[in-house]
Amino acid sequence: MRPALARALSYTTVASLAGLAIWFTPQLGPVRAIPFAPVVVVHPELPQTDYVSSPMLVFASTVPVIDTVAVAGVIQSSLFAALDNTARDELPRSARHNLAYSLADIFEYKVDMSRDIDEGDRFHVLVERLSQPNGRIIVSKILGARLGLDGGQTTVEAIRFNSTNSSAQYFDAQGKSLRAAFLRAPVNFRRISSVFGMRYHPVLGNWRNHKGTDYAAAMGTPVRSVGDGVIISIGWHGGYGNAIDVRHNNGMVTRYGHMRNFAQGMRYGKRVDMGTTIGYVGMTGLATGPHLHFEVIVGGVQHDPRTALRSAGGDPISYSEKSLFDKTRAMTLNGLAAAKVATTVRDNE
Repeated sequence: MRPALARALSYTTVASLAGLAIWFTPQLGPVRAIPFAPVVVVHPELPQTDYVSSPMLVFASTVPVIDTVAVAGVIQSSLFAALDNTARDELPRSARHNLAYSLADIFEYKVDMSRDIDEGDRFHVLVERLSQPNGRIIVSKILGARLGLDGGQTTVEAIRFNSTNSSAQYFDAQGKSLRAAFLRAPVNFRRISSVFGMRYHPVLGNWRNHKGTDYAAAMGTPVRSVGDGVIISIGWHGGYGNAIDVRHNNGMVTRYGHMRNFAQGMRYGKRVDMGTTIGYVGMTGLATGPHLHFEVIVGGVQHDPRTALRSAGGDPISYSEKSLFDKTRAMTLNGLAAAKVATTVRDNE
């Protein structure tokens, strides 16, 4: 017999046998965990119980686990540092940092996290924690939060409520939306380098009244309008460098100075919405480093932005949903109250 023919017959036979094996092999059913008795090893010189070993059972799941945790603490250097210490057992580092950013976003109409937070202020946060099958832990949502500011004299609360008319929003304890007419800060990532009042001017070299707030930020950080309005001045403005003035619906004017450049499309007379990017942080004019100068002008007089931008709150809960909101508020506040306040370790931030 020729070798080629013999090789072909061999391959055909093997393939046929493999097909029959696959055809007659029964399908495996779902794998089940079967309990078994412990293994017992007997030694003639020692008691039997010294060798009894219980079986180890390992359970695996593809379903995420959701629970609720409450965290509270006292701020000694920053909200980041406080959460980093008080929530160490509940959340991983990345989730703790994201929680701080999320709180800043929730309270951005009420609190400027970069300058309204002081040493000794307290916070309570109620979060929905999601533990994924791969072991990753994240904050699914913030159910409620409370900030105790000014040494406990001012309390700001946020309660997450799912309205039937819109997506979930945050309201204060009186049922008013936290959304207000103005944002409290013109930049998202911020660290104040000076406050409203007297300061030593770094360029002119003398003391002068610094009518505004400086936000130290990286070059090119987006600058946003704190409210709806119309641009009434744009361009070079002496010591302010590249600056924009925006007049708002209540007649108040906000000024943004030392910007590197303006956002595309910004011009005199253009209407801008709250949160619109109008320019980018720079160091033009009398500035020694990149930062944004921000001030509020009312009736031609400069005012402290911290007090000028305060608002009583947004629209209230509709009457038809008041009862449901009251129940949600009660559960949220009880959850916040259950969190034990822990002091934090001062860091070098």
